[in-house]
Amino acid sequence: MSRVTTVLPGVLPGIRRARKEEREEISQLLGEAFMADPVSGWVFPDEEHRRAVHPRFFGVFLDAALRDGWVDVMEDHSAAALWLPVMVGETTGDGAGAGDSSGGGEDDGHDEMTEALAAADPGNERTRIVGELTALAHPTDRSHYYLPNIVAAPGRTGEGRGSALLEAVLERCDREGMPAYLEASNTRSKALYERHGFVFTGRTVDLPDGPSMWPMWRDPRG
Repeated sequence: MSRVTTVLPGVLPGIRRARKEEREEISQLLGEAFMADPVSGWVFPDEEHRRAVHPRFFGVFLDAALRDGWVDVMEDHSAAALWLPVMVGETTGDGAGAGDSSGGGEDDGHDEMTEALAAADPGNERTRIVGELTALAHPTDRSHYYLPNIVAAPGRTGEGRGSALLEAVLERCDREGMPAYLEASNTRSKALYERHGFVFTGRTVDLPDGPSMWPMWRDPRG
């Protein structure tokens, strides 16, 4: 699930790699930023429970990115982006991760993530459903950088923070010849991702009696 903001002129805080000791603050940022997200509203219908469990739920993605990929954060902690390298028969050479994003087979990685998401809210079957359905849609035949989450803090959207984080990595994708992949969780973010070169893969992830997600792929430019 990913959300981004539009680019507007102005000076933004610097972007750097997050440190492991910033985990708690970033997990709280993720939890707050996704409170109004339609997919989160389906997974956690009760708002009070959603607010309580969100940092733990999104902490699953955060821990994976801190361990196997990287997290870009703005200096004032107003926005963050989580990236996971999914390497098919390859290894990375810059410390971002080695092998595939899970350290095992691709299916093992998806299974591990699904189980971790389910464990974040025991008894809530919807956590497992969203993990399984997104895993089924995730391409496995080509190496790429996966963006599970990108957020700006509530009250700081529309200032270009999300797009600045996104563009920094897309420039890297273009230099390295590396595709990128994500799931857009609303039509507004889908349109913005399309402006950044992402293309809908053609089949939505449809949650039972709930919202849809749009798997999107971006081939490198140039």
